[in-house]
Amino acid sequence: MRRQARWALAEGVGTAFLVAVVVGSGIFAQRLSPSDEGLQLLENSTATALGLAALIFAFGPVSGAHFNPVVTLADRLLGGMDTGAALVYGTAQMAGGCVGAVVANLMFDLPAVDWSATSRTGGHLWLGEVVATFGLLSVILGVARSGRSGAAPFAVGAYIGAAYWFTSSTSFANPAVTLARTLTDTFTGIRPASVPPFLLAQLAGGLLAVGLARLLYPTLPDAADDVILPHHQD
Repeated sequence: MRRQARWALAEGVGTAFLVAVVVGSGIFAQRLSPSDEGLQLLENSTATALGLAALIFAFGPVSGAHFNPVVTLADRLLGGMDTGAALVYGTAQMAGGCVGAVVANLMFDLPAVDWSATSRTGGHLWLGEVVATFGLLSVILGVARSGRSGAAPFAVGAYIGAAYWFTSSTSFANPAVTLARTLTDTFTGIRPASVPPFLLAQLAGGLLAVGLARLLYPTLPDAADDVILPHHQD
């Protein structure tokens, strides 16, 4: 299989699993704890943090385990990949995310596509997304550009688990996941009309993190194999 095809497959399958974890655990949490939203969020965030760490371990050696167009954009801006590869990654992430949401719906005997009616709007939520994405990219770039990419699964999983709780938006921090979550009218869903400001906030947070990374880590250490996560296999 050609190199770019392997990257696309890893990013597509990995993002599909990530969204399935997010949406599926949200549906199950809603059913397990129907009258306790705090417990639902705890169940959802725990599953997401653990699942994300496992997926980075599994797919990182192939594609770097971006699973997130903002991470891919940061890699492109920092010179870790060319534009063609970034487009392959982004397309695979978007497609994989949608597949993951559909599969999660079907696993819980819901319609394959059930557009979310959950409105998530307001300046406080958009600020939450800027903060969530800025923090996520700062963690990823910090461990990678300091030559500690092996710690990325733990660091990223831990950050996402925490960001569910300390950001007002519950840390979507990922355009592919955000778009996919429009396809489920459940605990983790987001109304399509609420998506554009979330995407702009995520982009802003990602760009701020790239700027910070350039200031804090102007050069890569010799031990760093790649700009983001473990190197791509040839």
